[in-house]
Amino acid sequence: MALEILPEEHTALVDGRPLSLTARELRLLTVLASRPQRIVTREELYGEVWGRQWRRSDRSVDVYISRLRTKLAEAMPGRELIHTHSGIGYRFSPED
Repeated sequence: MALEILPEEHTALVDGRPLSLTARELRLLTVLASRPQRIVTREELYGEVWGRQWRRSDRSVDVYISRLRTKLAEAMPGRELIHTHSGIGYRFSPED
């Protein structure tokens, strides 16, 4: 299954079919995918997606990552694209 991210068209496709993502979910996916195999901290993600400084007590990044993972799992069963690095952040790395 092929994932295609088209931020300039505000969409992401799996095998040519659009994923139903919110603007924030698409932005998170775009930021993570632009840095494959690199751990992106919660602070970096929050700054780029929300445009503000992250507070440690804010769980927004984790909530949106969870929603994004659910949607990706439904569209791409058996694939894990976003990996958690506890206490640090997330890494985009497609694995079967």
